[in-house]
Amino acid sequence: MLDTFFTQRFCDRCKGDLRNGRIMSMINKDCICFECSIKETQSERYEEAVAAELGEICRGNWNYDGIGFEEEE
Repeated sequence: MLDTFFTQRFCDRCKGDLRNGRIMSMINKDCICFECSIKETQSERYEEAVAAELGEICRGNWNYDGIGFEEEE
């Protein structure tokens, strides 16, 4: 499967334009804009996601799917 991270044009979360930059979500494999990234860092599950990813990387898993994104209210 072709990785579209660098070629996709719109944020997986808000559908905003990625022309000004993009980043991979810490919670899942979404390609998100910086505004969504800032919102993500404020999520109740963000620290859990960071710790889980670090654990997977230490075990040699560089393709971790994440803990899963759930829209918060």
